[in-house]
Amino acid sequence: MVTNPLLNEVTIIVVTFQSAHCLDALSPLLSFCPHVVFFDNGSEDGCADLAQNIFPHANVIKHVKNIGFGAANNRALEKVTTPWALLLNPDCEMSLQALQDLMVVTQSDDPPAIIAPQLINSFGKLDVNYRWPSNLWSSIGPEAQGPTCVGFVCGAVLLMDLVRLKRINFFDERFFLYYEDDDLCLRLFQEKSPIVIYPAIKVIHKSRGSVKGNFSWHYEYIRGYHHVQSKLTYMQKHGDASALKNVRLKLIAMTTLTLLLRIIFFTPNMMSRTWGRFRGLIEWKL
Repeated sequence: MVTNPLLNEVTIIVVTFQSAHCLDALSPLLSFCPHVVFFDNGSEDGCADLAQNIFPHANVIKHVKNIGFGAANNRALEKVTTPWALLLNPDCEMSLQALQDLMVVTQSDDPPAIIAPQLINSFGKLDVNYRWPSNLWSSIGPEAQGPTCVGFVCGAVLLMDLVRLKRINFFDERFFLYYEDDDLCLRLFQEKSPIVIYPAIKVIHKSRGSVKGNFSWHYEYIRGYHHVQSKLTYMQKHGDASALKNVRLKLIAMTTLTLLLRIIFFTPNMMSRTWGRFRGLIEWKL
């Protein structure tokens, strides 16, 4: 049942991968949202079927393999017919009131291209989920006290104006995982489309909690591999291309040293993540 007519103006998009354990916590919000799209990235934990069971009104897209976070969101955005879309990580717990508060902002005469809440962790501590573009300025100083125009907001929760986001073609699918939100926000920033953080609206983000399985070391390898691949791709696209070769060589040297330390002080997850970074650096192509 729709409790607020503004909810008819937004589609909630949730990209899942091994995220069945997160679905119950999404129910207090999604049960009241008439437009919901799940895109499942090849989960093997029954996530897609469970999502359809818990949220029968949702459009659940079940993909056979993991195509990446940005690409999955792009496929889901193709299904959206509302003027606004809320990208919501499965490890986020958002109240209905928080969504309604964000949607009120969309009713202004000239709403931002992206509207974002303040993320907090499970203990209520503020997360640093916004800043200026990292390749332009260093962000310093106290946290925002009111609505603030910024250059970057974390992609865990984004309320997006689809007219303006279509102009920049949404996510660049060269970023499989990580930096896709950096790239998206920088492109909006460059075309002077505002991105605004609303610190009074808070959403719990259980960072790195969306993926769960029997082989956590494997997922750490994937994170390490794609983090460094995306970092280099972002630098190539937006940074000093002439310095990129030297940066990559320095990262290889540092990661090699870290690998040696991981062997001495061995833990499976950290070793796997560092090995993934090393492989990502070696296999990255200019």
